[in-house]
Amino acid sequence: MTAYLDYAASAPPRPEVLRTMWPYLTGAFANPAAQHEPGEEARSVLEEARRRLADLLGARPAEIVFTSGGTESDNAAIKGIALAQPRGQHVLVSATEHPAVLESAAWLQRFGYEVEHLPVDATGRVTPEVLEAALRQGTTLVSIQYASNEVGTIQDIPALSAVAQKYGAPFHTDAVQAAGELPLSVEALGVQAMSLAGHKIGTPKGIGALYVRRRTPFEPLIHGGGQQRGLRSGTENVAAAVGMATALQLAQSESGQLGGLRDAFITRVEEEVPAAELTGHREHRLPGHASFVFAGRSGESVLLDLQRHGITCSSGSACAAGSSEPSPTLIAMGYSPELTQTAVRFTFGAQTTAEELDRTVDQLSRL
Repeated sequence: MTAYLDYAASAPPRPEVLRTMWPYLTGAFANPAAQHEPGEEARSVLEEARRRLADLLGARPAEIVFTSGGTESDNAAIKGIALAQPRGQHVLVSATEHPAVLESAAWLQRFGYEVEHLPVDATGRVTPEVLEAALRQGTTLVSIQYASNEVGTIQDIPALSAVAQKYGAPFHTDAVQAAGELPLSVEALGVQAMSLAGHKIGTPKGIGALYVRRRTPFEPLIHGGGQQRGLRSGTENVAAAVGMATALQLAQSESGQLGGLRDAFITRVEEEVPAAELTGHREHRLPGHASFVFAGRSGESVLLDLQRHGITCSSGSACAAGSSEPSPTLIAMGYSPELTQTAVRFTFGAQTTAEELDRTVDQLSRL
C-alpha cells in the first residue's frame, strides 16, 4: 500500500471539494460575465466563493483576486505592486523564496529595479534586524515567504511586516505552503498582499488566489475584458473558485492535527537513522513538514529506495524537479553543495496515518 508523503508538492483532491465543484462543471456552466439568467447565476456563485474566501482571511471580498495558481499570484503581486509604484525601484526578497518570487524579482531588474536578497540564518529565518538594515525610505516592495515549501521553516511575518511598515514599504507574503496549516488573518499578519494556491489544500490544479489590500497600488498583468475589477481579466473558473473556498475552509478546520505526527516522526528518524540531520527550524516549522539531509547518501537514491517500498516523498521543491543544481535554499542556510544533494522532504496531511510514518522510518533505518 502506497504512503503518499509529498503534500508540499500537491495534496490529493478532496472528495468534498470535487462534489462542490461538480454542479458548476455541468449544469450551471455559464460565463459569469454573460447578461442572462444562467450568467447571473454563475456570477452569484462566483461572488459567494469570493466572499467565503475573504471571510477565511479576514479580508474584504473586493480584495480577493482569483488566479490560475500560486505562481501567477506571486508574479502578479511582485510585478503588479512594483510597477504600480516604482518609487526607489528597490525590492527586497528573502534568499529562500520560491522561484516564482525570485524570478519575478529578477524580471524587474530588466527595467532598472535593484533587487536585494535578504540573508537567512541557519534555520532559514529572516530576522527583523536583517530586514531593517536593508530597508530604505524608498523601498518599493518586500516579499518574504510565510513558510518554506522546502524546509518547513515559518517566518515571523507580523514582526517583519511591522518593520517594513515603518519605512512605508508594501509587504507581500507567499503563503502557498502555509495555507491550511497556519493562521491566515491578513490583519494579524500585517501584509498588503498574500498568495495562495488551491492544489496544496485539496483542489484540482489550476486555481489560486491573491489578496491585495485595498488602496494598494497595483498594475494588472493580464488585460482584457476587465473581470475582477480589472485586476485580472479573463473568464473566471467558477467551479474552481468554489472548490478553493471549500478546500481552505476544510483545511483550516483540520489545522493543528499534524504537529504530533510530525514530532513523533522527527524523533524516530533522528533516533534510528544516524546519518539524518533535520533541516529548517525545529520549533517554528510547518505541522506537516519534516525535512532532512542524509550525509553520505544521495537524496535521489533515498527516494528510489523508498519508492520501491511504496513510499512517495520528495528531494526538495517540486518546482526544481529535474535540476541537478544545489538547492539555493539550503545553500543560503549554510549547507555545502555536496550535502544539499542528500536532502529529502516528507510532507503530509489529513489523510496521513501514523502507520505510514512508522513504516517510512522502518525503511529509512534499513538504508
